Parts: sequence; C-alpha cells; structure tokens
Amino acid sequence: MKFVGDFGAALHASTVLVGEKLGLYKALAGSGGMSPADLAGKTHTAERYVREWLSAQAAAGYVVYDTKTGKYSMTPEQAFTLADENSPAYLPGAFYLAASVFKDEPEITESFRTGKGVGWEKHSTDLFVGAEKFFRPAYAGNLVSSWLPALEGVVPKLKAGAMVGDVGCGYGASTIIMAKAFPKSRFVGYDFHRPSIEYARKSVSASGLSDRVSFEVARAQDYPMRNLDLVAFFDCLHDMGDPAGAAKHVWQSLKPDGTWMIVEPYANEKLEDNHNPVGRIYFSASTMICTPASRAQEVGLALGAQASDSRLRDVVMSGGFTSFRRATETPFNRVFEAKP
Repeated sequence: MKFVGDFGAALHASTVLVGEKLGLYKALAGSGGMSPADLAGKTHTAERYVREWLSAQAAAGYVVYDTKTGKYSMTPEQAFTLADENSPAYLPGAFYLAASVFKDEPEITESFRTGKGVGWEKHSTDLFVGAEKFFRPAYAGNLVSSWLPALEGVVPKLKAGAMVGDVGCGYGASTIIMAKAFPKSRFVGYDFHRPSIEYARKSVSASGLSDRVSFEVARAQDYPMRNLDLVAFFDCLHDMGDPAGAAKHVWQSLKPDGTWMIVEPYANEKLEDNHNPVGRIYFSASTMICTPASRAQEVGLALGAQASDSRLRDVVMSGGFTSFRRATETPFNRVFEAKP
C-alpha cells in the first residue's frame, strides 16, 4: 500500500500542473459546485478530459464529489492551497519542481557515474518557475510578519531606510516582498543565473519599484555592494559550491553592525531524525537538484539541503562571523541570524 500511495502521488503530480496551467482549480473554487461540462465551458477546455481530471482530483482528495448532484466542488482548505496564488500555502509550485527532476533525471543519473555536477542552469525551466511559485507563498506568509522581526534590530533599520542585498534571489520574489513592506529602504538582488535576473527585472518593473530595487548578475563570492545593513540568503546557501567563500564575502560586505539572514530548509541535528516525511522531500530534492548544483561549482562542498545547524555554524563562522543562532523556524524552514 505504500507503493500504491507513492505511485498514485507520482502520477497525480502531472494532473496538478494541468489544473494550475488551465485555471481549473481557480474556476472551480467558490463555485458552489460544477459539473464537468460546466467547468469545461468556463475554462474553454474539452469536457471529456475535464471529467477524467475531476475524478482523479476527487480520488486524490483535492476536490469533493457530490454523489447526489454529480457535481464537484472545493472546500475552503482545498481552494486556499490550490486556487489562491496569494495564499501563504499555495502548493502547485511544488509540482513544477517535481516535473523538473523527472525531465532532468537522465543527466543526474549520469552524474552518479561520473561524480560531476549538474549546474542550476542545466535544469529544465520548470525548476526556475517552480522555485518561484513554491517559495514565494512561504516568503509572503512569513518573511515580513515573523522572520525579519526575529532578527535583532533589523526591522527598525528597514523602516528607517536600510541597504539590503538579497543574494541568490532567483526570480526576485523575496526582494520585492521586502521592498513593498519597507518603502524607505533600497534593495539589490543578486543571482549568477542570468535568465532569472532578467525575469526579476521584468517583475520589478511591473511592480513600480524600480526606483528602489535593482537586480544584477553576480555570484555570492563577489557581488559588488559594500556597507550593507542586511544581507539575505533564501534557500540557497546549501546549493553553493563554496559556501565558506560566500560567508567570507558577506562578512566583508556588511556594516560592522549589519546582519546576515540565512533561510534554509528545516532539519534536525541528527541525521536519523530527518528520516521523516519532510526530510524525504528535502533529501530527494537535494539528491536531484542541490548536491549536483554545488558539485558543478568551484570547491563543490555539497552541504545538502539537510545540513545540520552545527554544520552551517561551522561554515558561517569560518567567514569571520562572531555569532550565529537559529532565530526562528517553521515546519519547513530554519531562519538563522549571523553577526560580524
């Protein structure tokens, strides 16, 4: 039965992408109930396909089927997680990540034989889309409300007007979220992946924040900014080939009273304590994405997505920092504070 559950989930993942891309979840949410023909008509899709899709969703527990009316609907919880892109628990982005690792599996399998890395830029574009769609809701729900307030003295600086570097920013979701919350501060997002920076520039232009937010192509070991009040690394330190080198550069780029915020996947100190459903997600992602990405870069330390607090502390302190602590956490994240 474990196999049945896993195999069903693996096959179901692609149907979630169909629903997300065609707007099927959004159309069904809040409708009060729709037949397959109703949903097909509203979304300009083929009824026979929609009928089969709805049955798959009902079997998975993603929608509700009413045996009396023959109609389908969504509970508030289902709509919150599958149809509301502004929800802090919006989930479809995770399935883009799943799609990417299936597409990239042949190259990853070969890297097992050779020991070589597979760079971030070598992956399917589903990985970049999925990273933004998957991580943005968590940032929207936690970054301003709880993560930044957990850092000593950071929020007052941001309110007064601070200089912030968001390193490994990807599509720029975290940068833009912070910029909207703190209109007196200035933000620069850095990433070595040029297509991601180009996407981020379009996003910030559309948001009307271009006067305070910019995006540049640069690595964590040599981005040009200095005298920063805050440097943020969101879910990227463990992906870097030379995280110790990155730590040293962050230390050099901060003001003496500056702060380095490091957001990493949730993990326990002992390896065996991560052999659980959350650890399963992160170890699998680390096998297919994070470890190959690190090994494709200089040094290739390959911390992995389940690096312990003590392992991360060693890396951070090697860069010259004098303090390091876990400031707060969620079931999926750890938020660390490092001080020069």
